[in-house]
Amino acid sequence: MKGASDVVKGLAVLLACLSFTGTAQSQTSQANAAWPKQPIRIVVTFTPGGAPDILARVLAESWQQSLGVPVLVENRPGYGGNIGADLVAKSEPDGYTLLIGTVGIHAINGALYDKMSFHPVNDFTPISFLASTPNVLVVNKKLGVHNLHELIELAKAKPNELTFGSSGVGTSLHMSGELFKEMTGVQIRHIPYKGRAQSLPDLISGRISMLFDNLSSSLPLIKAGEVQALAVTTLKRSPAAPEIPTMAEQGLPGFEATSWFSLMAPANLPPALQKRLNTLTRQTLNQAKVKQKLLASGLDPAPGSPQELFRLIQSETNKWGRVVYKSGAKLE
Repeated sequence: MKGASDVVKGLAVLLACLSFTGTAQSQTSQANAAWPKQPIRIVVTFTPGGAPDILARVLAESWQQSLGVPVLVENRPGYGGNIGADLVAKSEPDGYTLLIGTVGIHAINGALYDKMSFHPVNDFTPISFLASTPNVLVVNKKLGVHNLHELIELAKAKPNELTFGSSGVGTSLHMSGELFKEMTGVQIRHIPYKGRAQSLPDLISGRISMLFDNLSSSLPLIKAGEVQALAVTTLKRSPAAPEIPTMAEQGLPGFEATSWFSLMAPANLPPALQKRLNTLTRQTLNQAKVKQKLLASGLDPAPGSPQELFRLIQSETNKWGRVVYKSGAKLE
């Protein structure tokens, strides 16, 4: 739990920095007026096609039209998001390099990794919450199970024979599997991937038994009948797929694991730029056509203030720190 404790301490520092004064705003007004004068890049820490990539491209398309400069999406997958996050953490705080933050990067990895090349809280400026999506438990159709009860019975009958995939160690998808193991007592092996582009084909072919994935990513395959969806990991059913029951409905009360995404910048971003980026994000995600597109993909947009994002990170750090500790997972 040492890593989680360090992150919580960092959160206290971040909270102190969220109080802006009129003096600080006046000092950065010129920077705000001059921005942007060059291309902006939004770093996504996973392969193309997933929820964070979808969100980045929605922002990029809207901002490119409104700001009049190129807005590029750069995919930097690997190490549970740490590769891309490190790149942004070490970039200039000038508003030209941004990150699609995840629950893994900012609330899980601090407890999971013994050593990190950046601090998951102190090295970033929070801009806004973007959206959340349920995780969904999908299985290979040849596994022969049709509900959570049947899967648990099969896993108990074949300890360590079944496997579950995720888009990386330390992601909320990996932690969903660890929480499932903890609450059911089953023994299933974790197979981490760099992203969904590799894990989903292996699920369909049967190389792995099951997969915890963002609903937004698996929904097309579920609707096409290529994989069997057993449960969503939220407390309520998703409007995007109301036919899929929750884990809680099937005998795991209190099971909740949501993937959420945020917009982050390097630490020490001028307050005026933080405010402008927050405004741009809110304007984009509150557009009716954007909302409709994201909801249809299984994403629930909910832009908010930097302070609200801070409180979420604090809560999630405490929650997932405990799960990491109980799972015994630890990485160099």
